[in-house]
Amino acid sequence: QVQLVESGGGLVQAGGSLRPSCAASGRIVSIGTMGWYRQAPGKQRELVARITEGGSTNYADFVKGRFTISRDNVKNTVYLQMNSLKPEDTAVYYCAADVVTGVIPVRRNYWGQGTQVTVSS
Repeated sequence: QVQLVESGGGLVQAGGSLRPSCAASGRIVSIGTMGWYRQAPGKQRELVARITEGGSTNYADFVKGRFTISRDNVKNTVYLQMNSLKPEDTAVYYCAADVVTGVIPVRRNYWGQGTQVTVSS
């Protein structure tokens, strides 16, 4: 099986920075698109940023210019550099990845358990 494990969330003051990471492990053949999503209390989960295996990225409008997604294909890890954080960025941040596993390749989407990001005003 595949596991995605996030780390690097925490509490920060407005204007500060955090850099959560998400490492994939298990019987991985390859990883396609990886992404970060977030869910604030009482709200639906929403896309923050995605990055393809080749490094192409796209961002939600509300993080453009403040957040940067990157990945290390050797370490099977995706990062989210978050700068100029705002109180409205407070949420649980989840990573997701399209992973191919198995001798007979099977592709499916996996999710991490989430990491809390809290931005104080």
